[in-house]
Parts: sequence; C-alpha cells; structure tokens
Amino acid sequence: MSLFKKIFSKDKKETLDKGLEKSKNSFFDKLSKAVAGKSKVDDDVLDDLEEVLVSSDVGVNTTLKVIGRIEERVAKDKYLGTEELNQILREEIAGLLSETNTGDDTDFSLPETDYPYVIMVVGVNGVGKTTTIGKLAYQFKKAGKSVVLGAADTFRAAAIDQLQVWADRTEVPIVKQKMGSDPASVAFDTLESAVTQNADVVIIDTAGRLHNKVNLMNELTKVKRVMQKVIPDAPHDVLLVLDGSTGQNAFEQAKQFTAATEVTSLAVTKLDGTAKGGVVIGISDQFQIPVKYIGVGEGIEDLQVFNKFEFVDSFFKR
Repeated sequence: MSLFKKIFSKDKKETLDKGLEKSKNSFFDKLSKAVAGKSKVDDDVLDDLEEVLVSSDVGVNTTLKVIGRIEERVAKDKYLGTEELNQILREEIAGLLSETNTGDDTDFSLPETDYPYVIMVVGVNGVGKTTTIGKLAYQFKKAGKSVVLGAADTFRAAAIDQLQVWADRTEVPIVKQKMGSDPASVAFDTLESAVTQNADVVIIDTAGRLHNKVNLMNELTKVKRVMQKVIPDAPHDVLLVLDGSTGQNAFEQAKQFTAATEVTSLAVTKLDGTAKGGVVIGISDQFQIPVKYIGVGEGIEDLQVFNKFEFVDSFFKR
C-alpha cells in the first residue's frame, strides 16, 4: 500500500524497527492466539481483538474506536478474513493517528519565527525529560540551528547538573542559577541571552513534580508570563515528556499535566525497553495532542521525529 512507502533513511528505519520490536512481538503473539483456528473476522474475533489492544496499552477508549471502525468495514465488506486483519489494523490506526498528527515530518525542522523559537519542556522526574532535552539540542544543532538551554528546574540540584552535562556534551550554551532560584528568573535570563545571541531555538527545562497540581500550575503560568516579557508569543511549544514504559501511568501523567498547563506536543520515551508501545496510539488519540518525538534507544541519535506512517509500518511489520 503506497500509504506506507518508506520515507525514513535506512538507518533511522532500522532503529525504529528495533525500538518497537518488543511491542510488536508482544502484540502479534497475542493477536495470533486470538485468531488461531479462525478464518473470518466475526464478533468473537473482534472481542478477542479488543482484549489484545487493551492489553497492549492502546487504552480502552481508543480501542473501542478502532473496533468500531473495523466493525463498519466488516458490515460493508460482508466477509473479511483473519489474514486481512493485520492490514486493516494498520490502515485504521494510521487513520486514527492522522486525526491528531500531521505525521509527515522526517527531520528536526522548526517554524520560521522573528525571535528564537522557545520550547518549554514539562514532565515528571524520571521520564527522560533531561535526556530528551539533550538529544533535542543535539539534533537541532546537527540541523544547523543555534541552541540555548535553560535550567529552570531549580527544585533539584541534580536536574541542573544533568542539564549541564548535556550542554557540555552537545557543546551548546546553558543559562542556570543556583538550586532553589526562581524558575521564572532563569527562564527570563535564558530568553534574554538567546535574543542577544540571535539563537534559533531555546529549550527550557521545568520542575517535574506533581504532588501539588495547583503549585505546578502557578509555577508554569508564571514561567510563561515572564518569558513573554522577552518574547511576546513564548513559549511556542509546550512539550510534555512521557515514559512509554509506564503504560497506563503515562495516561495519568498526561491527564495531570494537561490539566495544569496547555500542552501542545508530546515526546514518548523509552519505547525500546518495553512492550507497551501501543501507548503512543492511545495517548495521541485520547488527548488530541500530537506526538512530536519518540525515544527508541539510549543513543544520542535515538530520539526520532514521530512519523505516523513509519511508526505504524514498524509496529505492524511481520
């Protein structure tokens, strides 16, 4: 099917295939058992498929959407064989992802702006937030962009130190203050520095605690408001980082953060170490927020721009 023609480079595609291998193998193992001995997609097969999708962390609501779409095709085509189920799933899930994700990007490009493009990164501690920022900095620099990092997670000394390590590794400037400083002050200084340097992109780290949603909301709102004193429409992107290996817990984190601030894009990390890759499909659908990046390995090159066609092709490759 031309919809799934290859658009990634061979190396990137191989990394994606490998990163989704556990999820794919787990899914097909369950699917094979569900359709064993059956030749026609009937109510029993659909019931079993529903269970397979839910247990693959696609999520109940998204699963029901997918099953509904397949039921419509069964009703229209009258007879669908189980051997066609894989292709049907590919098409319907790609269609579902198309409603949220443009999914046509293959590189780390940014919209043209008069000022530095500001990305504010949010997410709980331990999801790979700082690593994602470091890998983003590397990819943007590799694409010829000048990058400035802002260490506005002043709640943890380790967060500032970790970001400094990534700044050193990627050879990009970092703006930081001591632990306990006002995060909004760090963000303000970072944007001022970026404007002075005529930088292309600014990536701001923020505190990753959820124990008090009101405090988090107030802090992120203040950070945004102070940034806008330097760049009126900042931040241009509020990127929520989620740990794909936590499955349904990632849904809960997305729920909490979307309630605390306006999230405009998602990065789903650690997909290579888990069989829970279906969470990408469910989170994208349920929150109607585009998945922009996925982490499919530990290497600095293993943060990829999310492309729905390539993702679905790798997930359903036999």
